[in-house]
Amino acid sequence: MTQSISIFDTTLRDGTQGEGISLTAEDKLKIALRLDALGIHYIEGGNPGSNSKDIEFFKRARELNLNAKLTAFGSTRRKNSSCEQDGNLRNLIESGAKAATLVGKTWDFHVHTALQTTLDENLAMIGESIAFLKRHGLEAIFDSEHFFDGYKANPAYALAALTRAREAGADWIVLCDTNGGTLPSEIAEIVSGVTAQVNAPIGIHTHNDCELAVANTLAAVAAGARQIQGTINGYGERCGNANLCSIIPTLQLKLGYPVVSDEQLRSLTSVARYVGEIANVMLPVNQPYVGTAAFAHKGGIHVSAILKDSKTYEHISPDLVGNKQRVLVSELAGQSNILSKAQEMGLDVTTDSAKAKGVIERIKQLEHEGYQFEGADASLELLLREAYTDLVDVFSVESFKILVEKSKAGTQTEAIVKLNVGGQQVYTAAEGNGPVNALDNALRKALSQYFPGIREIHLSDYKVRVLDEKETTAAKVRVLIESTDFKDSWSTVGVSSNVIEASWEALIDSIRYALLGMAQSDFAPEAPREALGLVNH
Repeated sequence: MTQSISIFDTTLRDGTQGEGISLTAEDKLKIALRLDALGIHYIEGGNPGSNSKDIEFFKRARELNLNAKLTAFGSTRRKNSSCEQDGNLRNLIESGAKAATLVGKTWDFHVHTALQTTLDENLAMIGESIAFLKRHGLEAIFDSEHFFDGYKANPAYALAALTRAREAGADWIVLCDTNGGTLPSEIAEIVSGVTAQVNAPIGIHTHNDCELAVANTLAAVAAGARQIQGTINGYGERCGNANLCSIIPTLQLKLGYPVVSDEQLRSLTSVARYVGEIANVMLPVNQPYVGTAAFAHKGGIHVSAILKDSKTYEHISPDLVGNKQRVLVSELAGQSNILSKAQEMGLDVTTDSAKAKGVIERIKQLEHEGYQFEGADASLELLLREAYTDLVDVFSVESFKILVEKSKAGTQTEAIVKLNVGGQQVYTAAEGNGPVNALDNALRKALSQYFPGIREIHLSDYKVRVLDEKETTAAKVRVLIESTDFKDSWSTVGVSSNVIEASWEALIDSIRYALLGMAQSDFAPEAPREALGLVNH
């Protein structure tokens, strides 16, 4: 029987050390709940004595009733001191966490250079600190910092540090590739040596400085490691930590380790995107398993093959991790791409190849003008529905106006929109922190009285690209907008020599697409009758 693997998530601690990532206590609580629902075994919440956010988090986290073990992070006692006098260790005890991770030095170079103490004193610091945690009833996890560098430099001392931690009662010995410079072959050899010499459950903590964190983690598992430390989306200092969104499905689907339930694994993509949204970091589209392009197909030959059997170009079924197959349509697309996209939307197009050819020509013309549908699935779907169905727009734009006032108090932007909604004229205004934000606010304000579900939608990304830099300020621009309702996300595109007009076009498509997917409960009683024709029942 395959041994089980414990997943230790440090997104809320190590992940926040990544550049540009800052989480409030409220953010951390939300993410902790999603990690717990995913089936994570250990959730490291931070250092309970380092800052007010972490202090608040641990205080409030006691009320979450997590299935996972909430873990606090700290370091061994200070040199030439005692555990009882160490505020860092006392904070761990008082945090309310069930487990604590202690980081300690195992590289003699660091002991001399960073700690500026003796090798014997460092061993005492490790042993006494672990024993202190155990006396107070905590599960003790020893993170052996720089272990692989230390082992290569002085294997006897690195192993002595692990042995001292284990003798003091450490429940887990975690080997850390802190600088991220170790190769998978080295990881495998060293972990095998440690498991043969140290009688303790072994964990692995890798960094991605050589883009080997996931490979190194898997190599460690093959060599006997049974606790995996990493972060959602690989967030972390410098180049990041081992990406649990790649490791978990690989362990479970490829190597047969029972990590989480099948249902929990199907939530992986939504968890990855949720954490990215809270952290305000866009996921790379090509991120394995959970990226929007992870199961995307563009080449006509590829698409033709996956229509026969998806295994021809997909290593797993995307629904196993909660993702979905996507067919990209561009000027390179063949008829198979169009048919696949239309069938995905439930449109009967198999009997009209002439219409498919017409759509391809239309796409080619639009892309010649600067449009790009690979990254704008929602705009593409609207285009196909217009071609194959009697798509009824429930609102039309009569006009919009933008007012920008610059004063000593700052810059104020106001947008005024005039719409026709099912024969009723709607005229409204809204402010924003810029023209696009003001237009977005005004548009949703005008429509939300008919379609309350629109209130849940917001822009999650906005990109502008100049298409012909030679034209300078008169150049055409392409605007790509990503919108989300926290359950799904969709992208739309607009092109114009006027950036406001291009943005408006993408905004309108975003709202039109959102209305397609809304349930009947999202429509107010006074919504125009035509609106109900757009509901997917």
